[in-house]
Parts: sequence; C-alpha cells; structure tokens
Amino acid sequence: MSGASGTPYAAAVLRALLGAGESVDLVVSRASRLTLLDETGISFRDGHWQDDLREWLARGADGKPGTFETDIEDVRYWNAGDLAAGPSSGSYATKGMLIVPASTACVAGVALGLSKDLLQRAASVTLKEGRELVVAVRETPLNGQTLRHLVTLDDAGATVVPASPAFYAGATHIQDLVDFVAGRVLDAAGVEHRLYRRWKGELGGGARST
Repeated sequence: MSGASGTPYAAAVLRALLGAGESVDLVVSRASRLTLLDETGISFRDGHWQDDLREWLARGADGKPGTFETDIEDVRYWNAGDLAAGPSSGSYATKGMLIVPASTACVAGVALGLSKDLLQRAASVTLKEGRELVVAVRETPLNGQTLRHLVTLDDAGATVVPASPAFYAGATHIQDLVDFVAGRVLDAAGVEHRLYRRWKGELGGGARST
C-alpha cells in the first residue's frame, strides 16, 4: 500500500487474496498509514498490526464495522523502513506484487528505480526477477510526467490498472464499485475471485442485476 487515497481498494484486494488461499507479504508505506487514519480512523501500528489489520479488513467501503470476516493467519507484515526484509531480495520467493493503491509519488519512484523504502525496493526486485507487478494508480487528473512514468512501467513489464470503476456490472453500492477495481487488479495478477459480474456480451445485463 502506498499513500494514495483508496484504502477500500487495498482492503478488498487483501480479503480476496486471502479468500483465494494466497499467502500475503504486506508492506504499508509511511504515507499510507496517514491515508488509512484519515479514511478509516484506524492507526496502523507495528506492535499491534494484527489487531489493526483485522479491524480494517472487517469494514466495508462505507466504513461500517463488522461487515466482513477475514482470517489473517496467512499475512506476514513487513515494516516499510526494513530494507533487509524478505521481499527486498530476489531470492525471496513470491508470485508477484500488487501496489494498491499506487500514488503518483510511488509510481515515480518505481519507474525511476529508486529504493527509498521497502515498497519501492520490492517493486524493483519484482521487475528485475521478471515477476508480475500490478500497479493500481489512483489519481486524477494525470499530468504528463506521471503518464510518462506509467509508460516506463508498462515498458518494464508492469501492468497498470487505473482505479477506475465500471458500471456494467450492475453496481448498487459503493462496495460494488470498489470490488470491481479490486477484481480487475486480481485479474491482472491471475488470481481467481468472484468480486464482480463479468461481461457476457448481453446488453442490459447490468440493469437487470440491480
């Protein structure tokens, strides 16, 4: 997680990954802690990360607590300042990396090959090892500099997934829009899920599902 607005996207992706039986190495940037506090009121603390993570993942996109139940046993948390952490090395086995949400600062750092924190370092490692890197950029409007950085990431083999909800899936709630974006991130990573109704070539399907 980087510091862009959009913590519900990250929560939806985490819940779906764990629901699919995936093990997760979680890195929460310094800036994303501030965003999480602002958007949810939750302080993400290193010494109490399990409790804070459970409280966060239990909330729906509307902020209502107790909406979801999630087993976090398969989550391993790494402090963003720990450049000796497992994901900082290419010999640490992973399937890939998802940055959700990705701020423009994060996009720039990864595109330029910086390693100012574990998030950027892990992304660089993911690219150099030829593993799947999915970047869910959340910003609008996008200036030319950020667009060039996104093209650089695409050229390097990353998949850029703008946090841009669609409406053909018949969304009736904010959680539906969040789940659509999360689902597209997981599609890019090749992770099975049932977060949204897929297009079947039938006009009006979204309206019929409301």
